[in-house]
Amino acid sequence: MPAANSRSTLSRQWELLKLLPSRPPGYTVQMLVEQLADAGYGISKRTVERDLNELSLLFPLQCNNKGIPYGWYWTPGSPSDLPSVTLSEALTLQLVENSLRPLLPAGILKSLQPRFAQARQKLDALTAQMPAARWIDKIASVAPELNLIAPEIDPDLLDAIQQALLGDQQIDSTYFAAHTNKTRTLTLNPLALILRGNISYLAATVEPYTDVRLFAVHRFKQVEILETPTNRPADFELKTYIKSGALQFSQGDVIQLKARISGDLVNLLTETPLSADMQIKAEEDSHALSATVLDSWELHWWVLSQANAIEVLEPPELRAEISRKIAMAHALYEES
Repeated sequence: MPAANSRSTLSRQWELLKLLPSRPPGYTVQMLVEQLADAGYGISKRTVERDLNELSLLFPLQCNNKGIPYGWYWTPGSPSDLPSVTLSEALTLQLVENSLRPLLPAGILKSLQPRFAQARQKLDALTAQMPAARWIDKIASVAPELNLIAPEIDPDLLDAIQQALLGDQQIDSTYFAAHTNKTRTLTLNPLALILRGNISYLAATVEPYTDVRLFAVHRFKQVEILETPTNRPADFELKTYIKSGALQFSQGDVIQLKARISGDLVNLLTETPLSADMQIKAEEDSHALSATVLDSWELHWWVLSQANAIEVLEPPELRAEISRKIAMAHALYEES
């Protein structure tokens, strides 16, 4: 038997073993055929029957032959947790590996390394035989914005932050504040680690204050875990915090945006609205836009990125701010 076919057969049989339940009445052959098909193994009922008969000679498997259709299962009391990954698990692990790395504590990540390696090895071994194993080469998730290179993070500092989060402990830190261009010494209460694009942020309060702030992890210069427990705000909940618009760098203020839009921006916003209540109405030379949105740094950036196709009308403060920045940009090009 060619090596590729041998690997495919072994992988299929291993997957079959992992599908079997640990107690009667077990799964019928037809049920197993369907589950294997869902996992990417399109094979016949006869092949599954042959596999089960062969595997029952090597593993403690039983067939419930008291009624038709027969059900297959592991002998009660026998170990049925096989040290392997299924094809679907291998695909999932490959898809999430890069996203998980900056979020998981070093100890947990280290324990997952063998699983990541198993996933890569399994997909490499099966790629020639099974279409499902090639799925990883046919999909991608790409950020819509300019693909900036992720900042470097000191792994020891990241590990200290993660350990403090796990243990609900305060940290003493030295942090570079970009908006003031100064380094500060802060005692922080770590609350959550958040990945936004390719930048990781620590949500924390600064002793003795209670307002939650965001700290870019790559800007920490020193971190020391303290014995003192975290002073966690009683009302802090991560999902609520994210919904508040904090990750758009907003104070939570909601505004009614009114603007004139034109060109491709009309089609873009028709397909991907700014808000649930957004309205676009055709006018003589343009379209009128209205939407309820968060007044955020991200909104300002977006408006400026579409400056040739949008004119902000309201609120007047936003119009003035956008106008000022466009004038500054124009001055730069005029000076050149």
